[in-house]
Amino acid sequence: MSDQPYEELFSPLQIRGVTLSNRVVAPPMVQHRPITSPEGLAWYKRLAAGGAGLVIVECTSAAKIGRDFSVDALNKLSDTIHSHGAAAAIQLLPCDLGDKGGPFGPEGEPDELTTSDVDAIIDEFARAAEICAQAGFDGIEPHGAHGYILNRFFMPDKNHRDDEYGGTLANRCRLAVRIVSEVRRAAGEEMLILYRHTATGEAYSIDDSLVLAEQLALAGLDVLDISPARKDIPADLAAPFKAGLDIPVIAVKGMEDPEAACEAIRQERCDLVAVGRQLIADAQWPRKVKAGKLSEIVSCQHCKDGCWEDLRQYKPVRCVFWSDSCFS
Repeated sequence: MSDQPYEELFSPLQIRGVTLSNRVVAPPMVQHRPITSPEGLAWYKRLAAGGAGLVIVECTSAAKIGRDFSVDALNKLSDTIHSHGAAAAIQLLPCDLGDKGGPFGPEGEPDELTTSDVDAIIDEFARAAEICAQAGFDGIEPHGAHGYILNRFFMPDKNHRDDEYGGTLANRCRLAVRIVSEVRRAAGEEMLILYRHTATGEAYSIDDSLVLAEQLALAGLDVLDISPARKDIPADLAAPFKAGLDIPVIAVKGMEDPEAACEAIRQERCDLVAVGRQLIADAQWPRKVKAGKLSEIVSCQHCKDGCWEDLRQYKPVRCVFWSDSCFS
């Protein structure tokens, strides 16, 4: 019998050549500070120093990698995360989140893109992955969730294309599969590839998503990041993917409750748990949970002020519970 509280949450996990010190993931959270600026580096230092095993840098335009963010600047970011014991990944999207005006934007439609546009997206991800690998990142995560453009290619009610990227389920999976395949080719065998996916939607089922996940795994995917991943019990929407795939699965929502997080891992509904807004309130949550100091945790109240309001107003994200010295 181990004396370690919440043992499941703090057991290491090896994926390819990367060993995660624990099962806690700091998920990609937009925070409105340039990721390689001193303020951005401080943000990610805070998350890594808090004890998460994997820190995923917020959703970033793949086009900015190598253009707005040099290898050297990105290397400072990955080193900042690594220096505090966490693995470093970065989430990529083929657009800027603030740009809603074109087909590459979050609200763009698959039908608006030409075949050349689609090829350009695939090439852009591959180029960005190669640069991120050179910059010392352990992983890349294409963002295929939340109704953004990659997700919309998968959605039969949004994708009305009549070419190889539309129509059948296999065709609607094709863009994501090719992105993963090209990222694997460009970044090499050492790089972890994650993929963020919304488990089910108005027009597609979990069974449809399982088909996508299986194809992604065959193309070289290492970790499936399911969002959302809790409906009735912890990680119940992640559980079918954990059961059906031979790769680790990340679950999110409700995981700031360490008992729920351990239950999800123990009952094999997921392998890793993403803890988001709670880490904004108190980045030391992993260390405090591991030490059994639950009473010292500054608990997120899921209020509509603070981080949520800052995010909505495109202001640097903070927490109403922070002291002036909490973040610098």
